[in-house]
Amino acid sequence: MRPIRRFVSAAVALATVGLAAGTGMAHATVHAAPATAASGACSQAYLPLPDPVCQPGADNPDVTQDTISSTICVSGWTSTVRPPTSYTNPLKVQQIAAYGYSDTSTADYEEDHLIPLELGGAPRDPKNLWPEPRYSTGGKTAGNKDTVENRLKTAVCNGQVPLDDARRAIATDWTTALAAVGL
Repeated sequence: MRPIRRFVSAAVALATVGLAAGTGMAHATVHAAPATAASGACSQAYLPLPDPVCQPGADNPDVTQDTISSTICVSGWTSTVRPPTSYTNPLKVQQIAAYGYSDTSTADYEEDHLIPLELGGAPRDPKNLWPEPRYSTGGKTAGNKDTVENRLKTAVCNGQVPLDDARRAIATDWTTALAAVGL
């Protein structure tokens, strides 16, 4: 790793720790390596998915298979954990720069949870949030992902799919997550 990139990676890691400490973010289970968020450091090559190095996904440790009946399967529960736009908007601006998007209009992106809140994704962890383009990327949009999230949540709450299987499938590739769990 080049010295500048190593320095930037370390600086971003320290900034992320500082950001997390200031927001009361819970510790989370990470599904891959930590993010590198220097300008242009996240690749757009994975679209409509996030760069798995920058946003590997993270779980909310309060949501487990044993707690779904009192968390994600309760109507309105996600609104109790959804971070405010005062948190997500500045993060979205930083991450748009990290992805090197030429379109820097924040309205054109949804600061989305890779592992959705509906499946017990970590609400404030930057490894679980990314600026998902609202416009079509390979025929897939943020709206398509919302449909997948809702179907997976229903299947988990109905006992058709184990929570960890649903989380793993959506964190790996939301475009194939339904097929990966047999839906």
